[in-house]
Amino acid sequence: MVGIVFSRWTTPILWVLNEHGRHRFVELERRITTITPKVLTERLRQLERDGLVVRTYHPEVPPRVEYEISELGRSLAPLFAALGEWSINLGKVEQARQDYDAREPVRSRRT
Repeated sequence: MVGIVFSRWTTPILWVLNEHGRHRFVELERRITTITPKVLTERLRQLERDGLVVRTYHPEVPPRVEYEISELGRSLAPLFAALGEWSINLGKVEQARQDYDAREPVRSRRT
């Protein structure tokens, strides 16, 4: 179940919809600049399937589709707030990485 919320792109998508409200696809794409259209489409479909996002189709010319966080998705707001508060530690994480890299020899990566 943790994978539902903490998969690579789920948190940024839900964060944007929770913080900034209803968005069209292209607006989400602009806010989450490092996500590809294919991945955004896949994640939105999964989030809709999981009940965390609501997709609204407007039969206009041209057609318009909007995404918004559902009530179930909004129930994650305390988690987003906690993550936002914890983010003040990102400087410490970066410093820890630099300290580690400075004292460790370069290792070959076998993955």
